[in-house]
Amino acid sequence: MSDPQDVVTVERRIPAEASAIFDLIAHPARHQDIDGSGTVRDAKGKTKGERLALGSTFGMSMKMGLPYSMASTVIEFEEGRRLAWQTRGPGPVGKLVGGRIWRYELEPVDGGTLVKETWDITQESPITKLAIKGLGKKTAENMSATLARIEDLLTA
Repeated sequence: MSDPQDVVTVERRIPAEASAIFDLIAHPARHQDIDGSGTVRDAKGKTKGERLALGSTFGMSMKMGLPYSMASTVIEFEEGRRLAWQTRGPGPVGKLVGGRIWRYELEPVDGGTLVKETWDITQESPITKLAIKGLGKKTAENMSATLARIEDLLTA
């Protein structure tokens, strides 16, 4: 049985069309622009400029104290409504490190779109799960900042 702290979701009503929000989050090259944690640096690899689709893979340069890289695979995709990717360490390290899922769900509502962002560590590697397990509260704060940045970018 998974721990309720293994899945953290924040939501915000953003006064923008779901299609515009989805298009922003579906481009890894824009993730640095929307990241509320300050850890995302730059999309990397051959797909960095491409729009995501089911099965897409993309790399990301990160920095939390020290620089590192992550590799992600899109595991859920419903155009304009749902996008999720699973993040692991790059190369062979990925079998041992990572596994968290980042998910965005968009629901059109009066005056805009209800956007839910979820951090799901139910599939996280046991090696890294211990290290990040206590980060749910901080991650929720960072995700709230991400949703605010999305709103700012689309309504400025």
